[in-house]
Amino acid sequence: MDLSNLQPAVGSNKKKRRIGRGPGSGKGGTATRGSKGAKSRSGYKNKVGFEGGQMPLQRRVPKGGFKNINRVEYKAVNLSTLEKLATEKNLEKITVADLLQAGLVRKRQLVKILGDGTLTKKLEIEANAFSKKAEEAITAAGGTIAKV
Repeated sequence: MDLSNLQPAVGSNKKKRRIGRGPGSGKGGTATRGSKGAKSRSGYKNKVGFEGGQMPLQRRVPKGGFKNINRVEYKAVNLSTLEKLATEKNLEKITVADLLQAGLVRKRQLVKILGDGTLTKKLEIEANAFSKKAEEAITAAGGTIAKV
């Protein structure tokens, strides 16, 4: 087999329907558009969401809720994750940069340490925010916290 005898699979190529090319074609006259009305004419354009004059869905359903512009969103990292990271990388100080390098947070993401899990190591932890339970657990293990 070479490039000279390649051909498409049987049935994969179909001839284009030539619409509106006289009565002999079988697709002449109204050119498969039916008779009369806006849809049969050139330049017809249906509005997005138009339901034939019925009140469209996006107008029937009420608007709900609001977006708080002052919301501060944090990426949550648990103590169990920090413990695991500290043992794997042999760290005594964990910063936001360490979490970024480990793939736990993205750039410009604020980090909040949550108190799920236990902490056995004495760690120095830097983050943007801490939950009360996390603060207590870190200080109980002999570690320190620093808010960045």
